[in-house]
Amino acid sequence: MDWLERMNRALDYIESHLDDEIDYTVMAGEAYCSEYHFSRMFSSISGISLSEYIRRRRLTLAAFEIQKTDIRIIDVAIKYGYESSDSFARAFHKIHGIKPSEARNKGVQLKAFPRISFQISIKGDVEMEYRIENLDFELRIIGKSKMVKTSRAFKTIPTLWNCAKKDGFMQKLIDMSWENPKCKLEGLLGVCGKEAAITDEEFDYFMGVRYDGEITDDMETLIIPQSTWAVFPNVVEAWKRLYSEWIPTSGYELANLPCIECYYGPKHKPRHELWVPVVPK
Repeated sequence: MDWLERMNRALDYIESHLDDEIDYTVMAGEAYCSEYHFSRMFSSISGISLSEYIRRRRLTLAAFEIQKTDIRIIDVAIKYGYESSDSFARAFHKIHGIKPSEARNKGVQLKAFPRISFQISIKGDVEMEYRIENLDFELRIIGKSKMVKTSRAFKTIPTLWNCAKKDGFMQKLIDMSWENPKCKLEGLLGVCGKEAAITDEEFDYFMGVRYDGEITDDMETLIIPQSTWAVFPNVVEAWKRLYSEWIPTSGYELANLPCIECYYGPKHKPRHELWVPVVPK
């Protein structure tokens, strides 16, 4: 079963559970992927967050039911996962621009969001540089975490680092940084989803460095077990192409560990890299 077929199996699961509870572990399992990576992969490829896609599909089906049947609005709301008619009405209005009860009026205009079907085209006209790093030891990372909205990650994360530079936290990390690194992962580290679990709307972004010494009470410790990593230069470009271009053709699966953004010193080339945990297929 290839990558594209697995992703569409996950979509089949979503579609068959729109009027039921969706088990995100099962859904990601259909794609042979962890929950951590599935939501980011989905958003990267489709251009819409996973939760927003599910919300739009449910409200599309809800509108069809209200139009075609005499079912009570509250029953439709409960069927599609809303705890009250008020919360359903707000969500319905946000998508369709009218109240649920108004959907029964003749000639009213509604919005239908069709089911997504993944079809991917690999152009191959621009190469992707990468290397494989096998780390046979655990990574002990010291730092702090911040909650980041997934949809604004590319804007928020640089701002977090700029703030860390201004308030002295970045210099504190530099002062703690590994003096004799065991591998090339020795810069300032941004760990995307410190618990190896990422929600669709937001995730913990852990800012830190590898460090084996004593820490102060205002710092957290993050341990990442030994793993194999695919390493890409240029963090922003790598994020844009990872899920749609490299993973489908690489012969690797994504491991159930967080990705790491590594930012090096001024004279290092490249200036930053994306470390992605992988396992061979």
